[in-house]
Amino acid sequence: MTRQPRSVLRTPPAFPESALPSSVQKLQRPEALVKAQALAFLIFEKHDLRAAESFLTDFGMCSVSRTDKQLLMRGAGPQPCLLLIQKGRRSRYVGAAFTVRSEADLVRLEAEANARRLPQGSVPGGGSGVELTDPAGNLLWLVTGQQPLNRLPLREPTHALANDPGQLRRVNAMVRPPLEPAAVVKLGHVVLQTVDFPGMAGWYMRHLGLIPTDVQYLEDGSPNLCFFRLDLGSTPADHHSFVLAGGIEEKYEHSAYEVLDLDALGQGHNVLRANGHRHMWGIGRHVLGSQLFDYWFDPDGMEFEHYTDGDVFTADHETHYVPLDMSGIWAWGDDVPASMGVKRNFDTVFRVARLLRSGRLSLERLKLLGRAMSPARPWL
Repeated sequence: MTRQPRSVLRTPPAFPESALPSSVQKLQRPEALVKAQALAFLIFEKHDLRAAESFLTDFGMCSVSRTDKQLLMRGAGPQPCLLLIQKGRRSRYVGAAFTVRSEADLVRLEAEANARRLPQGSVPGGGSGVELTDPAGNLLWLVTGQQPLNRLPLREPTHALANDPGQLRRVNAMVRPPLEPAAVVKLGHVVLQTVDFPGMAGWYMRHLGLIPTDVQYLEDGSPNLCFFRLDLGSTPADHHSFVLAGGIEEKYEHSAYEVLDLDALGQGHNVLRANGHRHMWGIGRHVLGSQLFDYWFDPDGMEFEHYTDGDVFTADHETHYVPLDMSGIWAWGDDVPASMGVKRNFDTVFRVARLLRSGRLSLERLKLLGRAMSPARPWL
């Protein structure tokens, strides 16, 4: 007897914005004040700077400096720092810093967005910047004039030596990647959850000039998650540098850091496991963005992702729209961990009840979110 194929084994449809079905709502893009050029660094508060430094070293970063009040961590690339971590009573995400072209962009943000000038000396690597606060209370720094560092040495990628059926690139030679932390090359993206998806999406597009690469929508056609890339014109930009997901709270979801190749991902996985760090998810392949990924928890339970081999697009690539469901998160690998879903506890019930009472969340939208977050691959 021939087994019938399961209906869940499918690739969700992707619609270019120019051919959007009438049932799907377009994500409106406001006029941009400036166009950010790069995701520079993230800002956290941590109770234990020494524990944070230990995890991030095993994760593949290098310490630039550590005092009793602040820790700066860099990658192998020229960026002066990827993480600015301040001493705090509790561990939390504070905000993100993006670079802009020039001082003129900062002046425009001061004049048209009431941006606050950062104190001199507060930007790692020098330069100047301004500060904004997004609708959820997260900080957004726009900076310019940072001085780059010398790149750190990296081994040659191993994928160029891959042997394929009928094409032998490696003869009388071996692939022996070193067992070492996966050297982080750059900060790739940060993912935030928000209750007000339309409001937050519009705010970040206006203040960073972001381009929606892939918009995911609920069953009623309303956009609820977006992968945003930087507008670099004809220069290819990562599929996403900023991701916003509609949900039931305002929170940091995870941040992602690029490593050299799949072997770095795998050997870095070994190092983190051997040193007692808590694994979250991976190794696998994402669908939107195509990255090979591996997720880890830091000592405070915050999520950090290694990735490699991601998509890049120029500014003229058209925005696409894809239905939102959990099966669209990854192409292969282990099932999505429970920690990526909504916790089923009293705090969640209380939060939802408060949102319903305040009118920030409707019962119908709650049901739509629930269906979108249902088990993606029931056979796993």
